[in-house]
Order: sequence, then structure tokens, then C-alpha cells
Amino acid sequence: MRQFAETEADLEAIYGVPGATSVVKVADHLTDQYQAWIEASPFCAFATVGPEGMDCSPRGDRGQVAYVVSDRMLAVPDRRGNNRIDTLRNIVRDPRVSCMFLVPGSDTVIRVNGTAKVAIDAETCAQYEMEGKAPRSVIMIEIGEVYFQCARALLRAGLWDGQAVPEGLPSPGDILGAMSKGEVGGPDYDKQWPERAATSMW
Repeated sequence: MRQFAETEADLEAIYGVPGATSVVKVADHLTDQYQAWIEASPFCAFATVGPEGMDCSPRGDRGQVAYVVSDRMLAVPDRRGNNRIDTLRNIVRDPRVSCMFLVPGSDTVIRVNGTAKVAIDAETCAQYEMEGKAPRSVIMIEIGEVYFQCARALLRAGLWDGQAVPEGLPSPGDILGAMSKGEVGGPDYDKQWPERAATSMW
């Protein structure tokens, strides 16, 4: 007979509680390491919620999909699409957003949760011209939390098999070391990760 978890206690009885590395990596602003990842990402999955339900939209751009305005704000130009504007409709009614940033070749995923507004003034839009064309609006995200996600999902999917990881980006160990002031993470974390992942993939 199929059983379902109905409370957080039910889930915690199965999964336990997060370890130190799962907690310390969460920041309420862009650290230098997280900023480097956001600026290197040309693609994100952009989730919103509205009265009709949830929506998740792909967002991609040449070079980078989001721009750092400050350590607590990102700008995502709304490039041409199919004009359904599901994401924008949701934001003006419910500002909660969640974004998952990917960098081709890397199994590290950066997640940003926060709230957003849709900027429509000409000055803001003009800042993000591409090939002489300004977006019709720019999604301004106020960051509530940012952290990197466990790489196992992308490893299991083989999403980037055979594609090289971009050089110069901070590693998960670098991020953890900076966030914890050296208490967790660092080179040892990165060195041990492949073996740890191989024995805990499924």
C-alpha cells in the first residue's frame, strides 16, 4: 500500500537533518564567489508563482543571463519571446521568484531565491541593449538567499559529459571555505568530492 509523507517530521525521519556544508553555503547576498558564478551563467530556469499556479520559464542570453546590480540585486533583461509573459504576469501579482543558474560544463548549480519587480523605464532598459535592441522590461531581483546546489543531479543526468569546466571559477570548496571562514570546505572538500559522489550517486 502506497504511503505518503504528510509532515516535515515524516520527511526528517527519512532524510535526517542537513550537514554543516549544506547550511553554511547559504548567503543573504552575493559573495565574490557567487557573483563570479552568476556572471558566468548564460542560462537559468526562472520560477514564479501566481493565482493560477506555478510557472518555470527558461531564460538564456549571450554571455550572461543576469547582471549584478549590487550584492543584493540582480537584473535579468526580458529578451524577445512568445509574448505569453507568464513570468512577468506572475511577478506583478506575486513577487516571489526562484532562479537556478547553470554554467555549461560545470555540475555546480547556483540557486537564488528572492522577490522581483519589473522595470519598464527607458533608462533601465537601455542599459541592457543587445545588438542595438533594448529589452522591453528588466526583471530586478532582490536576493533573499543564494547558495550552490549538490552536483549529483547533473552528474546522474550526464548533462555536460565530455564538456570542459570553464576555467577561473571558484569551486564548491572555495565557496564553502569563504562562507565558513575555513571551518569547512577548501581544497580537501574538492579533492574528496569525486569519490564521495561516486559512492552516493543513487
